Amino acid sequence: MRFDKEKFLFLYQNEYKPLNDSQKAGLLAILEQIENDTHVTDIRWAAYMLATVKRECGGEWQPIGEYDKGKGRKYGVPAGPYGHIYYGRGLTQNTWLDNYRMLTEAWNKAHPDRPVDFVKDPDLLLQIEYSYWAMSYAMRNGAYTGVGLKKYINAEKCDYLNSRRIINGTDCADMIAGYATTIEKLLTLSEMAA
Repeated sequence: MRFDKEKFLFLYQNEYKPLNDSQKAGLLAILEQIENDTHVTDIRWAAYMLATVKRECGGEWQPIGEYDKGKGRKYGVPAGPYGHIYYGRGLTQNTWLDNYRMLTEAWNKAHPDRPVDFVKDPDLLLQIEYSYWAMSYAMRNGAYTGVGLKKYINAEKCDYLNSRRIINGTDCADMIAGYATTIEKLLTLSEMAA
């Protein structure tokens, strides 16, 4: 997929609200990552991924750390060999030590020439390359909940509402489904011929 990113940005801001420079840069960077992701070929997957980021990152369109750093949550305490707190980081707010381990193993399997350790350096997930990869990998493969995008968005159906189960049960499912429906239309209007 290829998009006229400036057109998408224009349409997005007309639909929602003007974005600041950081938000614009983040949204354009995510779109570029989607364009280069050979595993994402369905515009509806792209729309749902973007809708998820819109919610998970509070509209910032940047990989961010969880605002309260997990305070008061079970995962909000030091854990693992490095004593880090594995609060939400990235485009999909990756939490829990086990998820940081899982992402480390998956990245290193996919990129043996460029190993990383998200357990040792969890803030790597605040960089767009790692954060986008983690989102794409987890959402496609059901890495967080056991179900991935293909269960809800496939040739037979497009269930944006239940797609939320890929990340976090039904939390904000209606809101994100609404975002996905709108973003799908904007992406379709912005898609460039192959």
